[in-house]
Amino acid sequence: MKSGIEIIEKDKGQILGVAGGNYRIIVPGDKTDNKYAVIEMIVPPGGGPPPHSHPDTHETFYVLEGEVEFQTEQGKSIVSAGGFITIPLGGAIHCFTNTSSTVAKLLCTVMPAGLEKVFELVGVPVGSGEFAPIPELTDERRELMARIDKQFGQKTYPKGYLD
Repeated sequence: MKSGIEIIEKDKGQILGVAGGNYRIIVPGDKTDNKYAVIEMIVPPGGGPPPHSHPDTHETFYVLEGEVEFQTEQGKSIVSAGGFITIPLGGAIHCFTNTSSTVAKLLCTVMPAGLEKVFELVGVPVGSGEFAPIPELTDERRELMARIDKQFGQKTYPKGYLD
């Protein structure tokens, strides 16, 4: 009888340059019947996604190393190693930025899976330890984000929207 247990080594998984960081898709939704996906996020100083919301996704973050400034409509909080953030279903607008001078590492789980597909569409393949620059917000990039937002039932807001 097969147990279904899988061990995923630290150097396995697709690594993508997303929002200035490296996002390693550890467990994609196609391995969980799309019930959840797990993504490791390595975020250099200044990295992090723009404000966004996804009403049909429950997202959690566990800060493994460093710290990030987490921002919602209720304000800003510095979340350090050992801190946990949960964004329930419903579409709360949120974002985070590494405002420190050292790299931060987060473990993100999304339920149901699907957000990793967004990362595959907006990200670029990178090697371990390489950081792709944050893409310039050209008209083409805005159109791509609008199509992705529509396809995945989410909304992306401009940087500074929550300030």
